[in-house]
Amino acid sequence: MSKIIQNIITEFNNISVWRQCLAEFFATGLFVFIGAGAVAASGIASSGELDTGRLVVIALAHGLAICLLAYSVGHISGAHLNPAITIAAIINGKIGWIRGQIYISGQIAGGIVAALILMAVIPDVNEGNLGAHGLGEGVSVGMGFTIELIFTFLLSFVVFATAMDKRSHGAMAPVAIGITVAVVHLVAVPLTGAGINPARSLGPAIVSGFWTDHWIYWVAPILGAILGGTLYQFIFAKEIESN
Repeated sequence: MSKIIQNIITEFNNISVWRQCLAEFFATGLFVFIGAGAVAASGIASSGELDTGRLVVIALAHGLAICLLAYSVGHISGAHLNPAITIAAIINGKIGWIRGQIYISGQIAGGIVAALILMAVIPDVNEGNLGAHGLGEGVSVGMGFTIELIFTFLLSFVVFATAMDKRSHGAMAPVAIGITVAVVHLVAVPLTGAGINPARSLGPAIVSGFWTDHWIYWVAPILGAILGGTLYQFIFAKEIESN
């Protein structure tokens, strides 16, 4: 027990940890601001209808934002920008649990602050639900849960393969992750809103008060991220020995 307490004290006294937490706070906040902002802005431009053009705008905004932000803070914190990814990283030994909890706190705080700022700068008449996630028409809870789980599995698999595997071309990891996020949004926005990130889901839910089926956007992404990351680690993370 004393060793655990000592580790906690060491991490909390490490200035580098707080720089990393701050990087996760700002980058996750900017991702939420851009992503949820794109939902609101494209709604203004299209009178609220989710047509093909608006879908593409939302997908590109999320994908490009992740790519740019991962390049910006990847060398500082690893650019998780997602509590589900951080939890998968903790379970697979990519980050210590104490530091991981600090990351998650920064990510959640960043998402909430960003949503509050977004609410303040968008006229009331155009706020809507500020990009809060919800199930599409005809999508059951089971369907939505499965969609969120599968797509976060994909995201986590790509993150572990490109950003957390030293054999990969790390410089291209943000591009691969950004493309993944964009592709997921192209498919999932009409179905579930494409959560795949609890911090992205929580901020807009808090400021808009839209909580319908919100648990899905925590449980499914976390399970999907754990499954995706763990599968990659157990099967693909080690070199295959040649005969």
